[in-house]
Amino acid sequence: MKAAALIKQNSLFISMAIGALVYETFAHISFLQPAGQMLGPYLRDWLPIGLFLLLYATFCKIKISEMKPRTWHFVIQLVRTSISAFMVLLIVLFGSNADVKLILEGMFICFICPTAAAVVVVTEKLGGSIGSLTMFTIIANIVTMIIIPLFFPMVERGADITFLSSMLMVLRNVTVVLVVPLFLALLSRRVMPNFVSRLNKHKDIGFYIWCVNLSIVTGITLYNIEQSSITGQVLWILLLAPLGVCLLQFGLGKLIGRYWNDSISAGQALGQKNTVVGIWLTLTFLNPLAAISPGAYVLWQNLVNGWQIWYKEKHGSVKW
Repeated sequence: MKAAALIKQNSLFISMAIGALVYETFAHISFLQPAGQMLGPYLRDWLPIGLFLLLYATFCKIKISEMKPRTWHFVIQLVRTSISAFMVLLIVLFGSNADVKLILEGMFICFICPTAAAVVVVTEKLGGSIGSLTMFTIIANIVTMIIIPLFFPMVERGADITFLSSMLMVLRNVTVVLVVPLFLALLSRRVMPNFVSRLNKHKDIGFYIWCVNLSIVTGITLYNIEQSSITGQVLWILLLAPLGVCLLQFGLGKLIGRYWNDSISAGQALGQKNTVVGIWLTLTFLNPLAAISPGAYVLWQNLVNGWQIWYKEKHGSVKW
C-alpha cells in the first residue's frame, strides 16, 4: 500500500524519468538504435490521440455552470500580454547581439504561447475548476490570435505572419484539440449517461493518459536538445532561463488567483503552456535555435506540476 501511495504521489516525476531512461537507452545503445528509430514515429503519432482521449475523459466531468468568463481570466491575459510586450522591447533594445537576442527570443516565446489544453487534467488533480480553465484556455487562444501578428514582426523583421494566418493557426489548434473533445463529451453525457457514469468512476484515467504522453514528450525534448547545434554557455542559458520564466508565471498566476480565491486554477492558467504551439511558432517565424527554450519549459513546468501533485497527495491540499 505504501508503494502504491508513493507511486501516486510521484507519478509525474516517474513518467519523466521513464521517458528520459527509455530515450537514452534506445538512442545510445547501438543495437537498440534501429528499434528506436522505428518506434519513434509511432510514439509521436500517439501524442494527439492521447491528448484527445485524456481531454474527452476529463471533459465528461465538466460542470457547464463553471464555464463562464471570470475577472481573473482577463487580468492574467493582460499580465501575459504586458510581459510579452516588455520582452519585445528588450529584444528591440538589446537584440544587436546575436546570442542575447537568441536567449530573449526563447524567453519571449515561453511567455507568449497560450495555455496548454491539457492544463485541465493537472488542475483537476490539484482541486481546481475544469470548467473555469476550459473557458480560460479558449480566451487565451483568442488573445494569442491577436498578439502574435502584432508582436512577431517586431521580434523578427522577416516574420511574415498576418492576422489571417494567425487566426487560422489558432482556430485549427482550438477546434481539433479543445472544441471537438469538449463537444463529444457533452454529447456523450446527454446520449450515453450510463457510459459516462462508468467512465467517471475511473477518476484518474485522464491523468494517467497524460503521464504516458509526458514520458513521450520528455524523450522528444531530450532528443531535440541533444540534436541542437548550440553548445556551451548559450545552450545552458537557453535551458535554464525557462526555469525562471516558469516559476515567475506560476507564481504570478497564483498571486492573482488568490485575490479571487482561485489560486490553483489561475496558477495553472498562466504557468502551464502549450509549448508545442510555441515550438512551431519559433521554428516557423523566429530563430529556430530559440525553440530549445520552449522545449526545456516542458520539463520545468512538469517538474513544478509534479511537485504540486506530490504536495497535494502528501498533505491533502495545496494552500498557496
